[in-house]
Amino acid sequence: MTKPTFTVIEGGLSAPKDTDKKTFMGGYVTNTRLMGVTGLYIHWKLTEHYASPDFHQFFYLDAEEYGFETYKSILGNSVEEISSVEQALIGGLGGRKMEITQREARYLLCEYARFNELHGLPFPEGREEYGFLIETPVSLSPDERGLLMEKLCDPIVSPYQAANYFLMRCFGHDYEAASWLCQGDVPLDIYKKEHPMATLCKNTVDEDDQRPGSYLCESLIEYNEHYTLVVSELTINSSNQITAFEKCSGFPISSAEAAMMLARAEFVTVYEVLMPPEEFSLTLRQMSSNTMMTPHENGKLFLTFNTNNNHVNRRVFRLSEDVFGLYYITDFGQLIVSSYSLSSIHAMEKDLRKSVLAPYLMATAKYEFKEPVLYEFIQSDFEDFNEFLEFIRSE
Repeated sequence: MTKPTFTVIEGGLSAPKDTDKKTFMGGYVTNTRLMGVTGLYIHWKLTEHYASPDFHQFFYLDAEEYGFETYKSILGNSVEEISSVEQALIGGLGGRKMEITQREARYLLCEYARFNELHGLPFPEGREEYGFLIETPVSLSPDERGLLMEKLCDPIVSPYQAANYFLMRCFGHDYEAASWLCQGDVPLDIYKKEHPMATLCKNTVDEDDQRPGSYLCESLIEYNEHYTLVVSELTINSSNQITAFEKCSGFPISSAEAAMMLARAEFVTVYEVLMPPEEFSLTLRQMSSNTMMTPHENGKLFLTFNTNNNHVNRRVFRLSEDVFGLYYITDFGQLIVSSYSLSSIHAMEKDLRKSVLAPYLMATAKYEFKEPVLYEFIQSDFEDFNEFLEFIRSE
């Protein structure tokens, strides 16, 4: 998953630090646990005479490396502030919001707090506000934990989805989530000694024609900028549960070989922008949902994410396919729109034509590349995308 960038938003008066002065009004979690990260939101009503009685808490929880990583809060009901924090926190997760009880929320936070303590990880700022939630451990029965996991996890609807999620969790050493996908006694850590915690960049799943339910998986994993190609065999039952897991082979590959395996077409449309770039960026950010902005030396990049994680439910899984498209607005008045699929670039062009920005945009060029070039342009010293293309063609 793409790590979010957060902006601190001050919410006015300080919230009370004890639970007796708050009434739980509701909350939700994202059903993205199988991607390794979860967003949690809790809404409280303050029982004291506060000018703004509504208190909103947001938590970003990482099951692999960072644990209870980020905390943000808002006092009051500013729709703009709440939407901004929510977007920064869960906009790129691609999951649905699932209603959660106060007890379930406390249990979840206590589990991640324990993760931080076990791994020597610092807690995020604001502990004086959320500390009451993790001071007293909460216990759930096995049935209650199962119900919570059902909320946290995307429903499994195919062997492809089961295989991709399972290998993603195993290579990430996230065995709790991996076990949720299994039936029976399945070994989960068979690669732990060979490989440190790794990212599943690509996975190809093929069923054995001679043995129904047996699937051969070719996985490209990455850790510490090193790539390895791993072949595994999974057995998956009719309920899409993993019942057996065996390693077959594996060998390191170069970064160049990995880049070739991950290469894909990129569709690009270039616009001239007829308004100040800063004003354009602000408007684009306001009109774009599921979007994360990252600043660069010569412009701003807006990544627009898919609203679901359906890319996991494919025979060929690519981690990067959680991105729907990219908008790069340069400081020199040029907008480059990019996507890895033709249908997506057409959708992005249509959205711009229907938007308030349409009168200020003039399309100047369209391209299809065999492999992505936008990031190369962003990292270059060129101010104009077309000049950049002329330069790389002349090399």
